[in-house]
Amino acid sequence: MARYTGPKHKLARREGINILDKQSASLQKRLTVKPGVHGAKRARKLSEFGQQLREKQKAKNVYGMLEKQFANLVHDVQKAKGDTSEQIIARLERRLDNIVYRLGFTKSRFMARQFVGHGHVLVNGKKVTIPSYTVSEGDVVELSEKIQKNPDVVKLMAEAFVTVPYLERTGHVGKLARNPKREDVEVPFNVQQIIEWYSR
Repeated sequence: MARYTGPKHKLARREGINILDKQSASLQKRLTVKPGVHGAKRARKLSEFGQQLREKQKAKNVYGMLEKQFANLVHDVQKAKGDTSEQIIARLERRLDNIVYRLGFTKSRFMARQFVGHGHVLVNGKKVTIPSYTVSEGDVVELSEKIQKNPDVVKLMAEAFVTVPYLERTGHVGKLARNPKREDVEVPFNVQQIIEWYSR
């Protein structure tokens, strides 16, 4: 299945959450109305199957993942020992594109994927061009000298930065100080329902 490339507002309204990583007053007012000519009509109550499907779709769209990528991640975690819910969040948060976004280097995960894909991100001093690359504890993530001069990056670097507990940042250099925990981040989807979806 190809990655969705249509209007981001339409995707956000379908899921009923802001997946754009930025505030939008116009979108916020429309999140409760589904896209399409019948969007304003009262929505039907979802079945258990439908609820699980929607939660899965939300998670995929928030992190910008394809179905096969997301399914493989969940299945890998289900085979491992430990709390499955905790590990799913940890794996999602350790994606390189997400780390770049969480470090405040970009204003959205979409922008972070572009930076990584275009070779503007280094991990431990080496260029990595795979957005889904899993960052390990202790890894150092930094922006290339070229992209540091990008106007959007310069503006972001001048703004106040609030990081998540598992990351450290100094200028254009960040580090995964420890593995992410479930309580470190707020996610707009129900992880347990996602686990149940893939356990059917």
